Amino acid sequence: MSGIVATPVHFPHQHQDPRLSPSHPMSFHTINSAGRKRKAEDEEPSADDRMSTSPSPSLHQRSLPAQRVTKRLRPATTGRPLPLPRLLETLDADSLRSILQTICQRHPCLGSEIEQIAPRPSVSSAISVLKHYESTFQAAFPFGGSPTSDYAYNRVRPALTNLLEALADFTPHFLPPSEAQASQSLSFLDSATELIHRLPDWTTFQHRLHKQNAYEEISKAWTSVIQEAAKRAGGVHIQYGGWDQKLTKHNQQSGGKLQEAVDEMSKHLGWMGGQSTTQQQQHGSRGDDLSSVRQELLSGTYGSNLPVRVGPW
Repeated sequence: MSGIVATPVHFPHQHQDPRLSPSHPMSFHTINSAGRKRKAEDEEPSADDRMSTSPSPSLHQRSLPAQRVTKRLRPATTGRPLPLPRLLETLDADSLRSILQTICQRHPCLGSEIEQIAPRPSVSSAISVLKHYESTFQAAFPFGGSPTSDYAYNRVRPALTNLLEALADFTPHFLPPSEAQASQSLSFLDSATELIHRLPDWTTFQHRLHKQNAYEEISKAWTSVIQEAAKRAGGVHIQYGGWDQKLTKHNQQSGGKLQEAVDEMSKHLGWMGGQSTTQQQQHGSRGDDLSSVRQELLSGTYGSNLPVRVGPW
């Protein structure tokens, strides 16, 4: 037992790296050539390597996360009514007038508010409305036949009624105290009287009453305006402006149906020291002589053409 010497056992993995010491023998030449080959391959990459290392769009697309494309939902196009301002732009004057009248009938309290908001009608606008009614009246006459016959009267009677009612409504609007300016009142009455002159003289007496009544009302309107104008500014509006001449002409054309207004005009012009057209015609040349003397006195030439007497008087 003592004669047996224990021989130590050496395990190869305890002293050397098995990765550096392969279990099978390898020749140096093989190792050398393999190293050179790898070195050449490392220095000069092949075409496949170059293609594999070049950036590829597909690689980038695969590497970036996919973005979601969200579509905004658009509301569907549906019909809707026009806004009120646009709707009013499409309406003509007759349609607007009809709508306002309907609203005022349904809500009477709105009538006074509209009267306060609406601008005051001018003489030209009122006469324009009356001429529109007159045009409708003239267009209603039948073709042929007598324009003053009963048949023609029956055809135009509705249009004639509308015209006379409009005249009866507009006339008080331009009379004092509703109208403070006498020139506006006189201007309206002048045009309104011309309109009455153009009304037909119907064959039947009963039909002629429309025109006679219109003359009576317009004569009273002239008288009222003249009386009020004489109280303001010394009656300058009726003294200067030729209203006495226009009224006299209207009276002649109406057959004397405005005589009441003519007398009122003469009375106030005489009180103010003026002369009406009738008075001037009665005086004749005397009025012309007085006018020439007045002009000579104002210019300082009065008496220049008279002979100068020498010696005792």
